[in-house]
Amino acid sequence: MTIPRLLVVDDDTEMRAMMTAFLQQHGFIALPCEGERSIRAHLSAGRVDLILLDVMLGDENGVEICARLRQEQDVPIILVSALSADHQRMAGYEVGADDYIAKPFNPDLLLARVKAVLARARRSASLIYRRQTSTYRFRGWVYDARRDEVRAPDGVQIPLSRRETALLKVLLANPRIPLTRDEIAAALDGAEDNAGHETPGRAIDVLVGRLRGKIERNPREPQLLRTERGVGYVLATDVEIEAG
Repeated sequence: MTIPRLLVVDDDTEMRAMMTAFLQQHGFIALPCEGERSIRAHLSAGRVDLILLDVMLGDENGVEICARLRQEQDVPIILVSALSADHQRMAGYEVGADDYIAKPFNPDLLLARVKAVLARARRSASLIYRRQTSTYRFRGWVYDARRDEVRAPDGVQIPLSRRETALLKVLLANPRIPLTRDEIAAALDGAEDNAGHETPGRAIDVLVGRLRGKIERNPREPQLLRTERGVGYVLATDVEIEAG
């Protein structure tokens, strides 16, 4: 249910905007960055699932940035460059890049490579991690993923429909990250038990309203599932995850 959160790092404004918009259209949270300082700000602020890193960044060098990040981070990194000779590709792989895409590229190829790297990253997690069931705690509420149960702060079990539970899972996987209606719809429709279910923006609003009616003290003045003006919705609280 987690919506992949990507950083698009390029000093070319038009290229950065094009790549960011394309990835957003395909269900990712894509955030534009100009250089290493911006990358580190995003890494400090929250979860990052993949970095698309241009090699030629004006005064900065993407290969060197990749080498420094790899000393501290396991986040997947795809280098993007007009330099495509074998020795240039090898330089990228030697500092820990997960893939290397040469410019100019077909956007569909970029999408396929991003999905492949994300899939490899998920598979590389340990079997213990992948098989674990978790308990999510947020402002007194508890969601038990093993039992698929939601309990209020007073311990009372709150019945949710499958669709409401799916929405809650998306929010719990992306706490404090404003999500557009399209991003929420893409995450819901990408879930195995919701495949092929079209969820237009209005239906998302209705679904959010139903979930608010069950988890908010006053649904008209929501404190947990808040509206982010001009964006969509955000779970406005921290989430603690306990492995089961």
